[in-house]
This record gives sequence, C-alpha cells and structure tokens, in this order.
Amino acid sequence: MNPRCLFVVSVILAAVPAAFAQAPDFAPPAAKPPDRATLQAIEAKTAELAKALADLKAQGIPDDIRAEVEIYHKAATWIVRHGEWYQPDFARWTLETLDTGLERARQAPQAPWRSITGRAVVRAYRSRVDDSVQPYAVVLPAAYGQNPGEKWRLDVILHGRDTSLTEVKFLRTHQGAKPAPDRPFVQLFIFGRGNNAYRWAGETDVFEALEHFRESERKLGRGALLDPARTVLRGFSMGGAGTWHLGLHHPDRWCVLGPGAGFTTTRGYVKNLPASLPPYQEACLHIYDAVDYAENVFNVPVVAYSGDQDPQMAAARNIEERLRGTGITMTHLIAPGLGHTFPPEWQDKAEAEYSKFAGPGRGRPAWPNRIRFVTYTPKYGRCDWLQVVALERLYEKAVVDARLTDQGPDVTTRNVRLLSLRLLAGRAARVTVDGQAVANVGTQGADRVSQVHLRKVAGKWTLLNGTTDPGEAGLAKVAGLQGPIDDAFTERFVCVRGTGRPWHPATDRYARANLERFRQEWSQYLRGDLLVKDDHAVTEADIRGAHLVLFGDPASNSLIARVIDKLPLTWTSTAIEFAGRKVSAENHVPVLIYPSPLSAGRYVVLNSGHTFHAADFRGTNALLYPRLGDYALLRLGPANADPLATEVVAAGLFDEQWRLR
Repeated sequence: MNPRCLFVVSVILAAVPAAFAQAPDFAPPAAKPPDRATLQAIEAKTAELAKALADLKAQGIPDDIRAEVEIYHKAATWIVRHGEWYQPDFARWTLETLDTGLERARQAPQAPWRSITGRAVVRAYRSRVDDSVQPYAVVLPAAYGQNPGEKWRLDVILHGRDTSLTEVKFLRTHQGAKPAPDRPFVQLFIFGRGNNAYRWAGETDVFEALEHFRESERKLGRGALLDPARTVLRGFSMGGAGTWHLGLHHPDRWCVLGPGAGFTTTRGYVKNLPASLPPYQEACLHIYDAVDYAENVFNVPVVAYSGDQDPQMAAARNIEERLRGTGITMTHLIAPGLGHTFPPEWQDKAEAEYSKFAGPGRGRPAWPNRIRFVTYTPKYGRCDWLQVVALERLYEKAVVDARLTDQGPDVTTRNVRLLSLRLLAGRAARVTVDGQAVANVGTQGADRVSQVHLRKVAGKWTLLNGTTDPGEAGLAKVAGLQGPIDDAFTERFVCVRGTGRPWHPATDRYARANLERFRQEWSQYLRGDLLVKDDHAVTEADIRGAHLVLFGDPASNSLIARVIDKLPLTWTSTAIEFAGRKVSAENHVPVLIYPSPLSAGRYVVLNSGHTFHAADFRGTNALLYPRLGDYALLRLGPANADPLATEVVAAGLFDEQWRLR
C-alpha cells in the first residue's frame, strides 16, 4: 500500500471517539469602510443600475433574465446595508460588480452569458421563499453542447465557511475572467444564502439553484445534455457538513456523495453544549444530525475525505461507527500528515473514486430494486419510489426496508404510520407491508406510474385514496406539516403585523421588536428581505400560497382574531390558557406553529421568527437547532427592560395529531 494514500473501504472500524475540536469563533473580520468619495461612487452606480433594471422590466425582459442582472445590484446594496467591508479590495470589487451588472443590463435582450463555456459564469434566480434574488455559478465544459447526443454529469459544489463571504465576494470569485480548468462535467457552485451549513432556507437554496439551472437549460433547448442519473454532491469543511446533511437526508437526489471533513452531529461538536437539553430541544437535534441518517449510505455511495490530523475527521468516523454491524459500506480517503486541507492531489484521488459511480454510462438507477431507508421526521421521508408520509412517533427512528419482487413491492417498516409507494407500469403490483398482503394495484400503459398510499391502524395496514389520513382535516404531522417553528421559514411565508389597538403595551412592544429582530437577522444571515404586510393587506392569494407568521394579539392583529378559536389555546384580554398553564395576558405571550385553519398544507405561526438568533448564526453552524420546538409560553420582562427579554414558562412539541401532550 502506498504510505501516502490510506484508502479505507470501511464497514467496521475500531471504535473511534466522536469528540471534535472546540468549535471556533466565526465572527467576521473588523470592517474598514471605504472613504466618502468611494461610497458616493458606489451609490451613484447603484442608482444607475436600478434605473437600468427598471428599463428592462418596461421592455418586457423576462424576470429570470432580469434576476441575473439584479444580483449585481443586490450585491452592492447588501454590502453597503450591512457595512461588510471585510477586506481592503471590497470597495473596488463592489464598483466592478456594478460595472458588470450594467454590462449585463445592456446584454439582457440576448443574455449571451448563459452560453459561455470554459469559465465560471454567475447565474441567479428569484427565490420562492421571500422573492429575494440569490446567486449561484456555473462552469460549462468547453465541449458542452458540441455533441447533442452527449450527456453530461452535473456536480453540485458546496463552499466552506467564509467569515468574509458576501454576494460581492461570491460574484467576484465566480465571475471568471480566466478560463477554468476543463473538467468532463458541469460544475454548479452554490451560495446557500451565506454561512448556515445549508440548513433551513440555506437548504432550500441548494435545490432552488439546481432546479433553476436545469429549467434554464430546458428553456435553451439544452435540457437533454444533462444526465439526470449523474448528479454529484460534494464540498469541504462547512461544505462537507452540508454534503453529509443533504446527501443523507435526500439520498435519492445524488449518484455519489463527496463530503470532506465537516461535522455530522451536534453533541460533541458544539463547545460546552449542556449534557442534557430540554426534551423538545433534544428531540429536534434529530432533524439535522446527519449521523442519525447514516444507514442511508445504503442508498447512495459515499466517498469521504479527511486529513488524519484534522479533528473534523470525526465527521466520517461518526458515520462509520453508526454503520458498524449493518453490512453497509462507504469509502473513506485519509490523507496522512494533513490537517484541515484538501489539496489538489487528494481532490484527484477523490475524483477517481467519484467517477466509479458517476462516469459515462453509470449513475443512479431510476428504480432501485431495494431501498433501506431511515428517518426521524417526515420532512426527510422520501427515497426513490417510497415516501414515509407520517411517523407513529416523531423524532424517533423510523426504518423502511423495501424490495421490488416479481410479485410486487415487499416492505417492512418500523415506526411508520403513513406510507406512499410509486409503482412503475408493467410490473406486478401486489403490495405487501410487514408481511401483510395489503392490495393488488393495477397499472396501465408503458410509461404510467401509479401512486399507492397506505395507513397503519392498530397494527394493520390499509389502502388509502389520499396522501394523508382521511377525516383528520390536516391535523396530523405529515410531510410538509410536521414543525417545528423554524420549519415555516424554509418555504414561502408572509409576516403579518397587526394594525389594531393591542390589549397590552408589553405584548405590542414584544411583537414589534421580535419582528424587527427577525427582519434584521433574515437580511444579514439569510440574505433576503422579509415579506411583511399589514393585517388588512393580506390577500386570499397570500393565505393560500404562503405560511402566515402573525405578530400581535387577537385585538391588534385581525388574522390572529380570525384563527384563534381553531388554535389549541385560549387568549383573552385578561388571561392566556395554554400548555396546562393559566397566566395573565398582560405580561405573557404565546408562540407556536400549527396547521393553518385557513389553508390546507400551510402553517400559521404566532409571534416568532427563527428561534435561534444572531449569536448562533455567528457561532458554529451546529448551533442552528430549534430552541422552542412547536410552541412556547413566554413571560415578558418589565416595561422598562429590553422588550425582547423573556422567560420560557412552558415549551414543547405537539403530538403526532398536533395536540398538546
């Protein structure tokens, strides 16, 4: 064996401690603002680009093209808004960014940048979450499109943590003036809304960028050039953590994972994490701890990389330890004598391993004959032709082992209550679950796919016509409606402020201050503007198309008054009865997430944005876990204190039917 290449195909390894190094402080560098003349030049060019964007809209240039001009305007706006002058060149880069935006505005009718090959090109899309424009970058190989019959592999690449990262820096890094090294695959570089380890809205960004690029290629008549079976996910450091997370939670989206370093667990990585968190926080660690999803390596090959002197090697070691005794294997490249670095020669070794799964003629099978899948939440319940729609006990391990036999799918489950299967036409369709023959389902036509929905009641599986329990009126924790509070901010949401007279000044102060804190944190750390409306301005389209985040009380916010009788609490001008407590309404406020009484498939949230805040965003990304579960009752501080000063009186998770436990 080459002593410089420790190549491990690991099923069982000796027990390895899961401890990581102390999590570092990720505060950004001290800002050094440019002089007044430079700021004025940036302001003038920003205004010029804003006018050019307005002209493009008036000309009828499609929004998806305008977004790829607007990203340059946003980059300049955000760096000024937050004073993010972290490097001496940032002011010059901002001016050059605006120049590039103005050049794109002139080119917009033809959008020639979309056909550039051989170097990095910045692209952008408008997010469905908050209408913000978010960037990504693409490198198309020099030969891309020259042979219409050739299909190309697509690599989704996640960046590491960068305390000085801004849109300006991302655009500068990926606006390739020089040719890029030619690779035999398309490269998609993700911004991920900054530094969040691709969690929450950062996770949504990865899939929005990927979907936007694929849709753009279809519109350009090049969609067939991308091989849907050969999508690779890879990244190093924070990008490695993101690869572990997105790869093991969504194993059917990728043909191989390439995580380098990163982290796969909260406990053991976060410095000074208490030995015991409140039960609702402890349960929610199962949402993002990738180590809990280790057995999904069965469904997607993993080629991990670590330096043997890097404390973050524990990310892969934790996965290996969980795979002990399962018969599931992964590949782990270990570089002797190296710390937290991934040099080119080791990237080449990793690429040689990726190509075994992502090379021409290879890739992910469309209909794998066997799936072994684990999850702890229906949010992450899909794998190829099956979906765990609801669990019997949320945040406990659910397991599905499914095979396609000559007779039809044969499935065994644990801790699963609702299950959905897709059946390909032309195959036998006797559905067997946990040894019980549930149904014979007919399929027709060569290309038809049938959907089968199953429910378990008192240990017996039955066939359903719908995707969720009939008669439960949506009051079940199912995929897309499972909480916790922070889940509402991964898809489109509208914040609604009350315009009426509140019952109590303290409630009003808290609601307004909390909305403002959410606005500031969303802008700085998730790189968008909140969609905020007054209660009387909310439309039926908003109610149907977005989660509603309601700030105030039933007197001040007419939307709260409209739904309060259908929420699991009583709130009057004198008292709040909630979570087994009866408290004064004068100095308490309820916080919760709940299925919307106004629109199926949507949430309402009371008086909360994210339940973690600026200090957690500035710290290690493993701190971005829910702090309040599904609900909380908060005692407000004295009138002369910080309006955001609160004490948690009660907090927790609703049960699987959205009831207080």
